[in-house]
Amino acid sequence: MSEVFKIIDFVYQVYFYMILIYVLMSWVPAVKTSFVGELLGKIVEPYLSIFRRFIPPIGGILDISPIIALIALQFVVMGLKTVLDVFV
Repeated sequence: MSEVFKIIDFVYQVYFYMILIYVLMSWVPAVKTSFVGELLGKIVEPYLSIFRRFIPPIGGILDISPIIALIALQFVVMGLKTVLDVFV
């Protein structure tokens, strides 16, 4: 079971940093339009768009939906690990 938890933690950390890098890349438009930026966008944007539908930018400028998305992702991982721990 410990190996499964390690895999879940690894995948969570990779996706967490992908979201973080994608958000930081949004500050530099030239980087966001690069190959890496577009690739990250295809992987991360479907998840972030769920939160952007419900959380409007503050003042029309500050988008806090990635913060909420990362918190939600952490809760999902904790829940998944709890379920696996109980049932397996």
